[in-house]
Amino acid sequence: VRVTGKRGKTRIVPVGRKAREALSAWRLLRESLASADETALFVGRRGRRIHPRVVEARLERHARQAGLPRHVHPHMLRHSFASHVLQSSGDLRAVQEMLGHSSIASTQVYTHLDFQHLAKVYDAAHPRARRKGG
Repeated sequence: VRVTGKRGKTRIVPVGRKAREALSAWRLLRESLASADETALFVGRRGRRIHPRVVEARLERHARQAGLPRHVHPHMLRHSFASHVLQSSGDLRAVQEMLGHSSIASTQVYTHLDFQHLAKVYDAAHPRARRKGG
């Protein structure tokens, strides 16, 4: 999927099968809603780009309906995505590209590894941490 981020910077990001299917279905519906000159993917009933506050309100409503115990906001999804991809792949550079950060330092803000994960990495990699077989 081609994404246009801050300052008009465009990048391609991978999207899973279910998300692609949902986007395809939405694009069909969008055709009947969007104004002819509207370039935004997500539009409201009036055919214009939806405001970020609308996204926040809808996400909050769905989170409440799902019984989630805390306030949920769109940036939390971005943070979770970055953390999960980094934890499973260990590829900070790939996460940087997916998030569209020009600086790796910006990406590091999204990374918080829990102590158990760090301990596992240490145990697996450090020669003095390895247990003797026997």
